[in-house]
Amino acid sequence: MLLDGTLIRTRRRTGDKNRPNYSDKHKAHGLLFIALTDECGNLVWISAAEPGRSSEITTARHNKITGHLREAGLGAVADFGFVGLDDDPDDPVIVTGRRATRGHPLTAAQKEANRLVSRERAANEHGFADLKNWRILTKVRMNARHATTLLRALLVLTNAEVHR
Repeated sequence: MLLDGTLIRTRRRTGDKNRPNYSDKHKAHGLLFIALTDECGNLVWISAAEPGRSSEITTARHNKITGHLREAGLGAVADFGFVGLDDDPDDPVIVTGRRATRGHPLTAAQKEANRLVSRERAANEHGFADLKNWRILTKVRMNARHATTLLRALLVLTNAEVHR
């Protein structure tokens, strides 16, 4: 399984109620979604919408992704946004790359491991691209419940279109 998050840009509303939906990382208003894909890039699961200011790791913890993957006996490959999500070093469920620190550069083996993780994660980006091709997403407003329902319906339609 591959784990990643994406910001679905939304139409901006004015006022104080819209401030939680602004993502400083993307410099845009939107809703954050976490998704699991298979190794071919087909979307399997998508989380409920969170405000754009939420981080990926916080959203993953809120959805208890590590517990659900452990129960199912599955593992996931994720990007650096999920470093520290899996607290069990003996039985890791979520595999991320390694970061170099100021005093400790990466070894050649660690760099190669990062390349392998990046290569596997490319399929996840294709899954998000298939989902974001739906034109209706350009008209999404800030209501998280409606956006969640819409994205999950589009997930079903995307999978039906891919498997045709």
